[in-house]
Amino acid sequence: MARWIMFFCLLLGAVVVRADERVFYQPLNVDASLTQAQWQQIWQDTARQGTRTLIVQWTAYGDSDFGGADGWLANSLKLAQQQGLQLVLGLRMDPAYYQRIDELDSAGLGTYWQAQLGQALGQQQKLRKDWKLPVSGWYLPLELDDFHFVAADRRATLQRQLKDFAGKLDAPLHISAFSAGKLAPSVNGQWLGELSAAGIQVWWQDGAGTGKLSPLVRNGYASALPCSVGIVREAFRQVSAEGQPFRAEPARPDVTPAGCHNSAVFSLRYRPWGRVILDNQHRHQVGDVQNH
Repeated sequence: MARWIMFFCLLLGAVVVRADERVFYQPLNVDASLTQAQWQQIWQDTARQGTRTLIVQWTAYGDSDFGGADGWLANSLKLAQQQGLQLVLGLRMDPAYYQRIDELDSAGLGTYWQAQLGQALGQQQKLRKDWKLPVSGWYLPLELDDFHFVAADRRATLQRQLKDFAGKLDAPLHISAFSAGKLAPSVNGQWLGELSAAGIQVWWQDGAGTGKLSPLVRNGYASALPCSVGIVREAFRQVSAEGQPFRAEPARPDVTPAGCHNSAVFSLRYRPWGRVILDNQHRHQVGDVQNH
């Protein structure tokens, strides 16, 4: 009996390490107050956890570029690279993205996406020229969902645009998607599989952190995904109500074996060794409230 318990614990540990093999990091402006020594420790601990790839959600958010080529984010990522972490660099995020795609019809959505992809390509070229970081992939932070892309013509237009965009890059394109329960799991799986077949690394968010869908429904979507689609384990639980600014607390990610799927965890600030990032964020949020 003791041998079986030990075997189970070892197996569970292996699953957790595999889940953290790829970790998302979502830069926020408040993270600038962390010191280089703190970042050095964070990246050392991240590498010790078995992480091989760091997926940076964005390198520009609206008007903020986090200090640019000589700024805190670029310098921090150089330290991450020195720890042996491969970098998938996020491009530009429009803060009004979700509002904009809510408002647009199919023709308008196609035009908007084309404009965003143009800006993303400009950011990619800027990163290559100025940041001079070794890159193993590029991440497009414009998330996909089956609410705004429930119409087949929208999905077809998007697929053409993404395939064309990916062809202009010098490293693989990564993008993530989540399910809102509007497409049947089989149709959703086919859609994301077609994007993968177009040469794009698609990541499906498991939805455990936001809890919008029941575990049974989420499992149905996960089981319908082709092997080429990776699964993102959400290591948080949302505590903010609908309509409020997003707020979440750390939670253990799902440790169900990923089977044939690549696995990643969202996100670094919610992992035990990244807690200093979250604590720093909370301190600044409290300070902002007190200052107002």
